[in-house]
Amino acid sequence: MGSIVSMALLFVFGVLLPNADLGSCGCFKRIFAFGDSIIDTGNFRSGSMWKPPYGGTYFHHPMGRCSDGRLIVDFYAQALGLPLLPPSGPEEKTGQFPTGANFAVSGSVALCPDYYSKRYNFNMGHVCLEWQLGSFKAVLARIAPGKAATKSLLRESLIVFGEIGGNDYNFWFYDRDRSRDTPYEFMPDVISRIGSGVQEVINLGAKTILVPGNFPIGCVPVYLSGHKTNMSADYDQFGCLKWYNEFSQKHNQLLKKEVGRLKSRNPGVKIIYADYYGAAMEFVRNPKRNGINDPLVACCGGNGPYGTGHDCDLNAKVCRDPSRFANWDQVHMTEKAYSVIAHGVLNGPYADIPLLHAC
Repeated sequence: MGSIVSMALLFVFGVLLPNADLGSCGCFKRIFAFGDSIIDTGNFRSGSMWKPPYGGTYFHHPMGRCSDGRLIVDFYAQALGLPLLPPSGPEEKTGQFPTGANFAVSGSVALCPDYYSKRYNFNMGHVCLEWQLGSFKAVLARIAPGKAATKSLLRESLIVFGEIGGNDYNFWFYDRDRSRDTPYEFMPDVISRIGSGVQEVINLGAKTILVPGNFPIGCVPVYLSGHKTNMSADYDQFGCLKWYNEFSQKHNQLLKKEVGRLKSRNPGVKIIYADYYGAAMEFVRNPKRNGINDPLVACCGGNGPYGTGHDCDLNAKVCRDPSRFANWDQVHMTEKAYSVIAHGVLNGPYADIPLLHAC
């Protein structure tokens, strides 16, 4: 998105993937991904992630990723012995995508904008999961025409289905004048849309789908600053906002229940729930163990509380060493944080089937 306030969510923890894991599993020939800015590798073409200081850690220049370096999906690809996942947009009509493609777009929501405009008179955004799935199906029809070819291609592929749905809540919560209870009303529809999307790719022939949960949004700098209170009871022992973390936990409880339902309905398919919330909270609980100075402070921003007060751009205050930070731009995480989450999903314990054991 163009500014910090319009970005997707979140935060988490550090330490690089052990080299011993890289390329240790070669059972997936390609990855297809859906989601928002947590996973977008370059589809949103006009956002701040295409300008410095984004991308400086690994790529040494901006690469359309909302981080200082690689994202979680980049670490998945490297651990599975695949090239980094290309964004689908630039070559959607011509590319063959031999090792997969990323359909995620920064700012995406699970439920399409007309849902929110009709029910809540609220403009939630312009890109939704339905659009991403439509684009995916159009690409499949071109590179693997016919049901048999599509099923064969997807049988050898890993589907990373999110994180998605975070922006459905973020865009609502960013305005403190709106009732914070309203998202509880549309949460079941967000979960239902994620579930129906997973079922759509299964019907197309997918056999392995990773479904990540939401992060602890009460620990994210933009939330901590924007919803700051003077009531100590509003915070947990780690300094995170209790109400917003409980909200994220409710989303995840419903999502895990939906994943269980999908597993029962599709016994021949591996549907893996990735516990991004648990991975994040372990990091919040033990920052020093992971080499982080303060997990609630952003690396790139301003002089405000939690490193907020200025968008992450060339005029922002940028930390000297992003590897000592979990949060990059007040919303999104650092490469260090993403690497640790990926490690927990690839090897456990933050996936009900560790991804490297899913072959």
